[in-house]
Parts: sequence; structure tokens; C-alpha cells
Amino acid sequence: MTTIPIRRALLSVSDKTGIVDLARSLAEAGVELVSTGGTAKALREAGLNVRDISDLTGFPEMMDGRVKTLHPVVHGGLLAVRDDAAHVAAMEEHGIGAIDLVVVNLYPFEATVAKGAERDEIIENIDIGGPSMVRSAAKNHAFVAIVTDPADYAVVAQGSTTLADRRRFAAKAYAATAAYDGMIAQWFAFADQGERFPETLPLTLKRGQALRYGENPHQSAAFYTASGPHARGIGQARQVQGKELSYNNLNDADAALDLVSEFREAAPTCVIVKHANPCGVATGTTLEQAYAAAFACDTVSAFGGIIALNRALDGATARAISGIFTEVVVAPDADEEALAIFAAKKNLRLLLTGELPDPARAGLLAKAITGGWLVQTRDGASNPELQVVTKRQPTAEELADCRFAWTIAKHVKSNAIVYAKDGSTAGIGAGQMNRLESARIAAWKAKDAAEKAGWATPRTIGSAVASDAFFPFADGLLAAVEAGATAVIQPGGSIRDDEVIAAADAAGLAMVFTGVRHFRH
Repeated sequence: MTTIPIRRALLSVSDKTGIVDLARSLAEAGVELVSTGGTAKALREAGLNVRDISDLTGFPEMMDGRVKTLHPVVHGGLLAVRDDAAHVAAMEEHGIGAIDLVVVNLYPFEATVAKGAERDEIIENIDIGGPSMVRSAAKNHAFVAIVTDPADYAVVAQGSTTLADRRRFAAKAYAATAAYDGMIAQWFAFADQGERFPETLPLTLKRGQALRYGENPHQSAAFYTASGPHARGIGQARQVQGKELSYNNLNDADAALDLVSEFREAAPTCVIVKHANPCGVATGTTLEQAYAAAFACDTVSAFGGIIALNRALDGATARAISGIFTEVVVAPDADEEALAIFAAKKNLRLLLTGELPDPARAGLLAKAITGGWLVQTRDGASNPELQVVTKRQPTAEELADCRFAWTIAKHVKSNAIVYAKDGSTAGIGAGQMNRLESARIAAWKAKDAAEKAGWATPRTIGSAVASDAFFPFADGLLAAVEAGATAVIQPGGSIRDDEVIAAADAAGLAMVFTGVRHFRH
């Protein structure tokens, strides 16, 4: 028989949501209820007849509740193979009764860490007995049901379980204990021991949703969200409206949010992203102005793009954005007028993030390669100390444009070249195999934007140009000169720096070195 009646249930939960209703249904089905500490108290207060775990084991709870379920009577009742004669004989000899259902959720370790508790309190919220029962019951799922998710209470409430149910519960149970142990291991490694790259790196992820497909329709995909007190981003954003997000939507929205977060303390800023690369970024006195300037940088690529804003979306900006097809808009919040305008755009996804992430936050980035993972710290470098290396000093305006372009270049796929002027990108060259081609593409895009907008000259004239890594030769810099740039920001560090500096001096450029590289592959 794969369907087994529940005759005895052990209930021991930290989060007591729904436990009284489940216990009442089980009792009505004739199930004996055994419980511990606070759970037993809650059930008795609801008028239910409950047997204490100490009555079952013949041993009192002790050591501030640290020892209560760690007993052979409990684990024998969970682990005994019911159709094994030797196991049945051992149960009879030692007075061990079978336990058919265990309902457990664990001490709130994550919540305790999140509230900033002291070390001793955090340690006390490491559950030992709970995971032990979970693992015992899950191992013996042929006969025992282990429920760790309140969403499954209704499945067992009628007093029996199928083998299919028990196998599914076991899978969820081991995932729950793995995630729990992973959180504890991370806390010990990162917070308690101050390690950057522990010998074993446990990742705790929870599936947020299954996606229709991956980057391409023939690929399967799912979206997993990070947990923890500092998790904030696209995974925690609230989708207000629009179609289900795709793999590419999520990837691009993350890139847009990551970049706009660099400007969370700045003037109104708009970022437009296509295929994880920014195609237009601008600041302005209003979001509407910032959007218009960012859009003008590349009106072709902006079609079907992702827009991120550093301020709450207002009606005027929403109206402007509605002028073209946009996949996703990400903002900290939105006013009622903006929501009403977007409501007419049924397919447009609107994500509200609340407070923007800190661009200098700590964290690790992981990338799968064949046979392993590459793991590195986030690229949190910003506002580097600048060294002027040319004869001409940059003006205050040029220096501001240099810093703006440098911030954008950090988020452009390498090789990256970014022209900027007056707080707006003029042209962006991304992902080329050599820096010269990126410089030429960025200049060409600026020229094309000017023609489309009817400007007399492209915005590269009088602009600052940023390179995410050093110029290995002077040719890339000379391409920027040809485009009309008057200031350059780059890391420096090439064996040909002297040659590049000489070319900058000959062209009358101002050039600053950052000493920091921003490769993004």
C-alpha cells in the first residue's frame, strides 16, 4: 500500500501560522498529537488534547530546550522500517511507537541575524533537534511524512498520505535543511570569521518562478532569488503590472538597476538598457528631461529596451516613456498618475524596488564555467583618485563629464568606450574585441543620433571619453580626438602610457588616470 494512515503526528514548529487548524483537523481524523514546548502550549490553549514529547520519551526537556527530541524513542519511531521484522522487534522490545507524520519548521536563524542580534542569541537560534527530525523522517519517507512547508498542511490534514506525497515532502525537506545549514555556514564564514572566499561556499537560493524559456526558446530556465538580510534588487522588486518577466527581461532589468543605483543620491537620472548594455544614460532637472536626453543618445536601440529611474516615476515621465515600445520600467516607486498611464500599456512590466541598492555594497558574483564556478567580489570601486597626466588640466565641466562617463563605462561590456557631455551619454561602444573599434562605433552612434535629432553637430564634440581599461596604443585615443572629445579618463598602466600621453598632449587633450580598471565580460 502506498497510502498510509496517520496514527501519530509530532508537531514542533517555530512559526505557528496554521498549526492549530492543522492539529484540529488531524485530531478530528483520530490522530494522536505529540508536541514540544511552545507548540504544545499553543495547541492546548486552542482546546486540543496534546501529549508532551517528554511523556513519550520518559525524559524531561532540558538545557533550555536544547535537548528534547534527540532521543531513541523519537528517532526510532521515525526511522524504523515498518515491514522489516528486526526493526519491528526492536520497537517492541524498547517500547518505541511509530510516528507517521512530522510537522517541523526551524528556529528563525535568518530573522535573528537580520535584526542585528548579538552572537550568543544567533547561536541559540541554530536548530539542532528540528533538522535531525526532518532528516530522519525524510530518509524513511516510505513510511513517514515530513512536512516543512505550511503550504502542504492541507495535504495531510485528512489523516493519510500517499507515497507520491511523501516523496515530494522528503525532497522539500532536504532542500529546507540544506538551505538552513547554508545560511548558518555563510554566517560563520562571512560574519563570524570574516572570510572572503571560504573553502566551501554554500549558496542559498529559492525558486521565485519557472520561466517560459531561457535566453532562447529552446532553453529551459527558472528564476531563483537570494535570501538574507541584505538581499535587495530585481529579485525583491514588486511587479505592479504587465506580462510575466522573461529570462532576458530579468537579466537586462538587473543591469539597468545596477547602473541606476550608481546615481541613487544624484539628480534625476534615467538609464536605458538593451541586451545588458546601456544605450543611453542621462541626468536632468526632472526625470522627464533625463529620459529625453537618454533616449536621444540611441533612439533605435531604446526600442524594446529596459528603463531604470533613480526617482519615483511621475506622470510626465510615464507619458513620455509610453511613446515607444518598452519592455520593462524599473523605479523605486510610482505616483498614481504614472500608474494610470501605464495601466493602458498591458504588456509593459513595471517593477517597483523601494530603496535602490547600495552600489558599494559587499557581495560575491558567481559565473558557471565548464567544470566549476568563477567567484569574485562585486566591482564596488567608485570615485577613484584622479591623476592628471597631460600638460592641460581638465576644466570643471570636463572633469564632471569624465566622472559621469567613467561611471557608465563600469557597466558597459568590454571593450567599453563611453562619450559623455553635460551629464548625458553621447555615444557608447560595447563588447568589441579591440578598443579602437569600440571608439569608432561609439562615435558613429553619436553622429547617427545627431542626424536623427537634427542637431548641428554630434554630442561627442567637446565631450569627455571614458575607456574601461587602458589604451594599449594611441590609435583608440586618436579616434576619440577625431570624434571631437576634449578630455579622456582611463585607468592607465600600459607599457605605452608615455606614447598615449604624448598623443593626448599633441591633440591638446586633458587626460586623467584612475588607476582602476572596469572590465565587464
